[in-house]
Amino acid sequence: MTYTVNWTANALQELASVWMAASNRNAVTHTANDIDDILEVFPYTVGESTFDIVREYTRPPLGVEYEVNDAIRRVVVLSVWSTDTGRPSPTGN
Repeated sequence: MTYTVNWTANALQELASVWMAASNRNAVTHTANDIDDILEVFPYTVGESTFDIVREYTRPPLGVEYEVNDAIRRVVVLSVWSTDTGRPSPTGN
């Protein structure tokens, strides 16, 4: 059974920023697609639980924070960052 994977508007904006700053944009694009494919089938097998239903998964050059809703078979990517520059702080500093 598969899950539907959706990215929030904020996560898509972050992905665009990472892509624009990347020295290898193809790697970012390829990895984002891989993350979609992996989370569609294995949302609990990859990454680690950080809080309640929120999980974090790193697949260089990207890291993502996502939540899984089993009731509706949906994964929502909440945020994304470059593993090259590290995860931004919540305050933006």
